[in-house]
Amino acid sequence: MPSYRSSFFEVPHAAVYALMTVTVLASGFCFIQAGGPSAPAELLYRYGGMYSTALARHEYWRLLAYGFLHVNFVHLTMNMLCLVLWGGHLERRVGPAYFLIIYLCAMVFGAIIGNAIHSTPYLTVGASGATSGILGALLCLWILGKLDLRFDFFAINIGLNVVFAFSNSRIDWGVHLGGFAAGLIACALLDLVEKANAYVLRCKFPEGVKVNLTLLACVAAFWGWAGQAQGLSAGSSTWGVAIVFAGTCCVVVKLVDLALSVKKGLAIVVVVLAGANAASAMLGGWAAASSACGPPRPSGSVPLENLLDTFCSNPLLVSALAALGVAAMTLWLCAREMSRGIEDVGFVGASLRAERSRRHGL
Repeated sequence: MPSYRSSFFEVPHAAVYALMTVTVLASGFCFIQAGGPSAPAELLYRYGGMYSTALARHEYWRLLAYGFLHVNFVHLTMNMLCLVLWGGHLERRVGPAYFLIIYLCAMVFGAIIGNAIHSTPYLTVGASGATSGILGALLCLWILGKLDLRFDFFAINIGLNVVFAFSNSRIDWGVHLGGFAAGLIACALLDLVEKANAYVLRCKFPEGVKVNLTLLACVAAFWGWAGQAQGLSAGSSTWGVAIVFAGTCCVVVKLVDLALSVKKGLAIVVVVLAGANAASAMLGGWAAASSACGPPRPSGSVPLENLLDTFCSNPLLVSALAALGVAAMTLWLCAREMSRGIEDVGFVGASLRAERSRRHGL
């Protein structure tokens, strides 16, 4: 497969913009709460900062939440600049679905490795582990000969990353190192998965379908992990739950693969995904109502309190409206795939099978 050629800078794409939007909104919310361009430690801890005993207390949600929070505006700007400079290259090369997988893996395992390195109490926030993972993934592609970037791109960016990580005692170098290693390893594993898919799957999945399946898998993994941590899966080991989850994911992926290979299968898959997204929104609303609407109510900002009051006054109706909105948004975002599937007279499956046969790794 020919390598992908690029200049030093690549214009960002959809997944990069989405991550930037979520990160800026989450960090900006904290800045607004603090009434200035920085957020105090107490506020960052409340909204998801990673700290020394988080894993011991089964607060696994912090492994993701910490990556969307930042100490101040300068911290946020630096990390978003790295996301823009590096993310465009990786997303264009591997697609938005694999980009999100690499980014989130680097965020999670960066926090885990950083937590293992710390021997004293700490509080960590920021997307630096995830952005370091992007750089690690790009290096992996370069080593595999699938990315034609010049050596000075890596020398400059990795060098600056190392200098920043070790020059300031407030920077968590363990998260940087862990995220970089996780991004490199995740990219290598995804390349092996793509090579194996040539023998297991018939069709090349459209990116919209791939992204949606990735997000649904993340939601299901979170629910399974939270249920295991709270003892809801009594009598089953963590490894047992993980094996069942992995097996279920493989079955779902194969079913989607078979559906895509039949006439109008792409339209059917999009409709099913819209329904699955709506069901996830309903379940999320039910879980939020059971945890946030019961006494005692958590104290917080006035806007947040007003939002909770509106939701808790009729959680079923709000959840149903959210589910309808999520389904409609799914159909809108996948409008091109939906139209292609509806107009299919038998050629879409053949073209997707041909795309799969041409792929050898990432």
